[in-house]
Amino acid sequence: MNPGPGPGPGPGYAAYAAKMRGLMDAGVDLEVDARFVDMLSPRRAHILDLGCGIGSAVGALRARGHMAYGVDPSDDVLTVARELFDPACFQDMSAGAVSASALPARGLPGAFDFVFMSGNVPAFLTDDALPKIFKQVSSILNPGGGLIIGTSTKAKGGPAQQDVAAAGSGLTLTHRFSDWHLGPFSEESPWSVSVYSNAGTRRAAEGPDGMFVLGA
Repeated sequence: MNPGPGPGPGPGYAAYAAKMRGLMDAGVDLEVDARFVDMLSPRRAHILDLGCGIGSAVGALRARGHMAYGVDPSDDVLTVARELFDPACFQDMSAGAVSASALPARGLPGAFDFVFMSGNVPAFLTDDALPKIFKQVSSILNPGGGLIIGTSTKAKGGPAQQDVAAAGSGLTLTHRFSDWHLGPFSEESPWSVSVYSNAGTRRAAEGPDGMFVLGA
């Protein structure tokens, strides 16, 4: 499910937090992005959600055994996230402030297997912020790690702008889908899920995860 874009600056954050809390209380499935990230990740991966909102994806990933964390610049949404999930998993921080030094200073890991932005987070960034974030994310990704972005195709910060921002960051587009269920992407697709990968070899999966062959 895509619950729509988040709020702009100002008092809209409180209304957005209340809306998302209401959806969760009503049992609406808010974990589709978390299932996508989980599918790509090795077990017990370090994962960072930029613009985590009320923390539904972070909570879902932690329930699956990952070491997931979220940052968001809004106290309104973080208050809800900390009520619903472990408060230690969340920090008041903008996506643009994330770095290998700033994260440990807030008690979070300094390196991650995957970083993701879900729900049109890039639409609320300034024009020069997205390229900066690509470079900063590249610096905190483990070898073979990835940046995953889910956005409306035509919104500000959509896939065309993401590809421009990726240039020179060290991250390369490896997959693009029309939804979190791996639908094929086309220029007419209203939604996009893009995966940009860091150089190097991803940490190998343990046990049967990823490849499972039945014995004789």
